[in-house]
Amino acid sequence: MEPRYSVKLSVLVGIFDLKKEYTPPDYEEVKIVTPDLNRPGLQLVGFFSHFDHERIQLMGTVEIMYLKPLPSQERRKIFAELMKRGIPALILCHSTEVFPECLEMAEKYGVTVLSTDIDTSVFEAELITTLNIYLGPRITRHGTMLEVYGEGILITGESGVGKSETAIELVKRGHRLIADDAVEIRKVSYNTLFVEAPPLIRHIIELRGIGVVDVMRLYGMGAIKTRQELDLIINIENWQDGMMYDRLGLENQYTSLLGVRVPIQKIPVKPGRNLAVIIEVAAMNNRQKKLGYDTAKEFTERISRHFEESMKRNGNG
Repeated sequence: MEPRYSVKLSVLVGIFDLKKEYTPPDYEEVKIVTPDLNRPGLQLVGFFSHFDHERIQLMGTVEIMYLKPLPSQERRKIFAELMKRGIPALILCHSTEVFPECLEMAEKYGVTVLSTDIDTSVFEAELITTLNIYLGPRITRHGTMLEVYGEGILITGESGVGKSETAIELVKRGHRLIADDAVEIRKVSYNTLFVEAPPLIRHIIELRGIGVVDVMRLYGMGAIKTRQELDLIINIENWQDGMMYDRLGLENQYTSLLGVRVPIQKIPVKPGRNLAVIIEVAAMNNRQKKLGYDTAKEFTERISRHFEESMKRNGNG
């Protein structure tokens, strides 16, 4: 069974600067455990089959315009049916009206009522994104994560292969560290992974022979970043004589993390190879591929055209 993560409702209130219309005594302890939201439509007419009471409830202009012409007693009944099911919070969007019956039932059943002037659809999208970051499935892996030319690069490899030393060199060259040694990978959407450091080792790098160093204190705020989307995995491995390594880069390799396909490149290392420069080139090349330009394919096509033209010339001769 997968673990369930949570985020306190008060954290979301702070992020979105939500106005507190009513908060129960246990407001600070209310936790959100699902990234899904619900806009009560059928629930306003009494249909609660398959209703998930753990979801935050959102109301906007449509819901308020439905409730507005109803008698006060009917509105009271509707809010009572919604709130007695133990919902974590009701958020009213787009500066919509807060009915006194709503606050009355919120106090009776201990439900937090919040409001925002943000448009309902915009707020819904932003809130889902934020909840996915906090509540999405996650795994921890051994590696070093950096932002290199805007690309999220996860460096993996056996212990002692040089990941941390390469990371320090990249930081000195102006790139940013996200995590070293242990990285926490979160799935925030269907095909997007974000990586951050466990809080205990945030901004810390271990260098054999020196010990642990705080990158933020040594190189400043510009040298670190809290979170970064994962774009490419680079696996560093020791050079093996006789091993056939890809010379052109025609074969794109991928691995799967939390069901998301991520490109991966294997970089063999031996004395004299500048890993920091190689990783910089790999980051720029990956970015180029995402923009639709693949150097390896273009190069092979250029060679093919050259041979075709040479054969034509020889044939004509």
